[in-house]
Amino acid sequence: MAEKFYIKELPNGLTLLGQKMENVSSTALTMMLPAGVAHEQEDHAGAATVACEWMFRGAGAYDTRQLNDLLDSLGCQHNESVTSEHLHFSAAQLGNNLPQVLAIYRDVLLAPRMEDATFDTCRQLAIQDLASLEDEPAQKCNLLLRESFFPQPLGRNVYGRAETLERMTAADVRRHIADNLTPKGAILAVAGDIDWDSFCDLAQRHFGSWTANPATPITPRPAKGGVTHIQKPTAQVHISLAFPATPIDDPRYYAARLAEMVLSGGMSSRLFTEVREKLGLVYHVSMRYHSLKGHAGMFVYAGTTPQNAQETLEVVVREIRKLHQGVTAEEMARARTQLKSAMVMQGESTSARSGAIASDWYLLRRLRSLSELSAAVDAVQADEVVNYCNQFPPDNLTVLYIGPDALKVGS
Repeated sequence: MAEKFYIKELPNGLTLLGQKMENVSSTALTMMLPAGVAHEQEDHAGAATVACEWMFRGAGAYDTRQLNDLLDSLGCQHNESVTSEHLHFSAAQLGNNLPQVLAIYRDVLLAPRMEDATFDTCRQLAIQDLASLEDEPAQKCNLLLRESFFPQPLGRNVYGRAETLERMTAADVRRHIADNLTPKGAILAVAGDIDWDSFCDLAQRHFGSWTANPATPITPRPAKGGVTHIQKPTAQVHISLAFPATPIDDPRYYAARLAEMVLSGGMSSRLFTEVREKLGLVYHVSMRYHSLKGHAGMFVYAGTTPQNAQETLEVVVREIRKLHQGVTAEEMARARTQLKSAMVMQGESTSARSGAIASDWYLLRRLRSLSELSAAVDAVQADEVVNYCNQFPPDNLTVLYIGPDALKVGS
């Protein structure tokens, strides 16, 4: 059965997206709001994360407790997060509860209380999240690598900086919301048990009066790149590296994703087999593709010991480079299965689909069906993967590692 997609833009610029899913009783919504960390002022780093928490500390007629109780009473499983360019709000619930949930999100978005009394708690939570990275060096490594790899301010750490969070005021965060939260470029996507016409009427009623100036366009600055060594007398060394990949809107995207799967798609992948199983150099090694709008990279992480760190780095890069020599039929079959599992089977939930169509619209300005994704993966041949790897070799590496000793990083 063909998948049913709907697209409508309200007069104020808010884009509505929908996917009707048969034989489900739930509905999920995703809101992408253009007020992420890349829109922060430099001296207010972390404002988006504080705002994301603060907006749910009471809205409209509800205080924090009443708001949470109401969402719980509706069986709403909700999540809030911050990315480079957006605040992401998501919620999943039974389809017949969508009207009530939309009304709540109207209040959160258009009438957040953002009271002085609740501000410092939200700011302190952001400070704690940032401090907790010291106990999670792998996550810290990857976040700091993004800062070096992507053009600024696109690669900013979502947790901000300690010095800006410490001096941040309620007025700073209110200003971030006032300057950036706008319907122009915002996305509201729903998937599942939906009546599209009724949803559009509700969205118009709740959000049609929302007006704001467009957010100031982001002007990316060149990426820092290079090699960064954070010296710490640790018993483990955390190595992360990145190199350019084709963005999601490039025809070679699926070849890039299959190359990722060959190298890091499970326990039969090359990096796991060669670096961990055969040589025993690491306790963890993986590679993941990550794309922003117009920018993408392959990100590798390896956790090892100081005595194995140099060899680990060299072997990881060597295995990535070897991919241009060829890919076996068995590897291609396994990579296709792994990628389709990630892109298709996980995409069959309403939450996954609402998030996927919102992301597709932002990155591609069109919506991809699960059948299109599956067919695109199946269509890629081994020689296309090899050609892709020749076009995007692991050269000019951006490297960041945490450990006691300096490593030698080749070109």
